[in-house]
Amino acid sequence: MSGWQALADEVARWRDAGRIAELWWRDDDAFDGGPALDRLLAIARDVEMPLALAVVPAQATAALAGRLSEEPAVDVLQHGYAHANHAVAPEKKVELGLQRPAMMVLGELGTGWMALERLFGSRALAVMVPPWNRIAPVLVSTLPEIGYRGLSTFGPRPRVHPVRGLLQVNTHVDLIDWKGGPTFAGEEAALAALVTALARARAGDGEPVGILSHHLAMDAGAWDFLRSLWERMTRLENVRVRSARELFAPEAGRQGGRG
Repeated sequence: MSGWQALADEVARWRDAGRIAELWWRDDDAFDGGPALDRLLAIARDVEMPLALAVVPAQATAALAGRLSEEPAVDVLQHGYAHANHAVAPEKKVELGLQRPAMMVLGELGTGWMALERLFGSRALAVMVPPWNRIAPVLVSTLPEIGYRGLSTFGPRPRVHPVRGLLQVNTHVDLIDWKGGPTFAGEEAALAALVTALARARAGDGEPVGILSHHLAMDAGAWDFLRSLWERMTRLENVRVRSARELFAPEAGRQGGRG
């Protein structure tokens, strides 16, 4: 059975259960305009899919803000602060870890939020996307205290609300094989991950399944698959693609804290 048929069969199971499968789309590591971003935005516009762009605050440019001002269906999430690795090998890369004092890390995040707010205004959502999808648990517990209402990493979420006042909505299908390249993970591997995530959501809390792209690291295969996937999603019944603003509302409204 092909991956596409397996996907159609899984969506049919949602239909038979009288439920609608929810998807969303997050793209990481944005900081400036350019041909790769234009290609990403063209796909989102052509297939009329909402896109959440995780932006690195310390590197974000006015050119990016200007480019996104033309794209009303794109939400901005905060991708850490500088996407800087503070781990020491052989530890896995992490920016939001315990290698530095927590107050220093949180102070950077507050500075980053102010940069996003200045550049993107209300388009920026108070949702933290940790670089490399890693964040120390002790820092998670402090995010609501400094104004964040959402958290997005990778893989099945352990809880809908990891701490009071914080909603977690993750991604589950990474189009990139980082160990082997970066290169496209492959159509069958990506579809298998998508079917697995949908089945798990159907058996669990109905978590929206997130597709994760990286416009700056994608090869031709990844670009072709991304467009094909979203084009097919427009033709499947019982599938709803939601925007980050929908998913994280009302939590997405920044309240209190820094910024």
